[in-house]
Amino acid sequence: MIETPSGRLLRGLLPPVLVMLGVAILTVIAVQLGGDDLSLTITETLIRLTVVVGLSIFVGNSGIVSFGHIGFMCIGAYVAAWATCNPMWKQLMLTGLPTMLQENQYPFLVAVAGGGILAAFVGLILGAAILRLSGIAASIATFAFLAIVNNVYSNWDTVTAATSSIIGIPVEVDPYMALAFALCAIAIAFWFKDTRMGLMLRASRDDGVAARASGVSILKVRLVAFVLSAFVVGVGGTLWAQFLGVLTVDMFYLPMTFMTLAMLIVGGMGSVTGAVVGTIAVTVFVQLFRAMEGGVTVGATTFALPQGTQEIALGIAMALILIFLPAGLTRSRELRLRRQRAATGDTGLGAPASLGS
Repeated sequence: MIETPSGRLLRGLLPPVLVMLGVAILTVIAVQLGGDDLSLTITETLIRLTVVVGLSIFVGNSGIVSFGHIGFMCIGAYVAAWATCNPMWKQLMLTGLPTMLQENQYPFLVAVAGGGILAAFVGLILGAAILRLSGIAASIATFAFLAIVNNVYSNWDTVTAATSSIIGIPVEVDPYMALAFALCAIAIAFWFKDTRMGLMLRASRDDGVAARASGVSILKVRLVAFVLSAFVVGVGGTLWAQFLGVLTVDMFYLPMTFMTLAMLIVGGMGSVTGAVVGTIAVTVFVQLFRAMEGGVTVGATTFALPQGTQEIALGIAMALILIFLPAGLTRSRELRLRRQRAATGDTGLGAPASLGS
């Protein structure tokens, strides 16, 4: 059966539309049925979803696990703080900022764009230096970047307030705004995956020698994905700052790194659908155990798990998933309709992804 151009276009649009529609419906239902606490949890989850999807743009297509992307989130968050904090507070506490930042307070979208652009610029410089490496060597280099960002931001007291908190950041992000940015991140990730650059990057992931022989510039395609990924994660950082209203450097280090990687690995790092499913699954899992740590009352008796159980349970769950479902809950495949799979001869959710470099 010969497929028409319109049929190919429809087949390409279905996965992102289905995923975005599912996220939107779940968000609206949860916000309408839940209270203020649930709305806060949903907003936090959607911001994390933006970051995890941004991470998947590079990790899922290149096969290189990055431990440094939370550094881009940190960069974006602090740009939002510099741009939106009260000028009087900045002149008192952040005396090392340029005058244009000290004396002005910028709108929300300016802060978002600035955070994403600065993160992308840093990603361009970093990526040009380290993306000639592959596999574990590249992963270690990204972790070194995370450590550098953490140390710089922890000690640059006139610009970042060092280990003190930056307060007074306007709280602008609600569930629907977070949903809009999460949907944009999903759309960007699907778009890049189907571009020529995305196809060449996955070819270099699956067989670097064959890709080079076919004329693929591996450094170039990795760098494009790395910069785009840094931009999306940086935008996620600006949302995080304008959701919490307060920042400290400690937010953007190992716990956040391991949580975002856990979400990506649990869902399946080879697909955008996996990033979405993993974020939702891990959030529900963590919230369940957090509630059990707080105590569940049955009659006159309250049962509570010891503090820290959620981290242990998440570690056990990740180990089991890696043993029995090494490609994640989605098997690193994209969501497709059953009829579409039958028409294309696909028996799963999409093409499985190799995790090699």
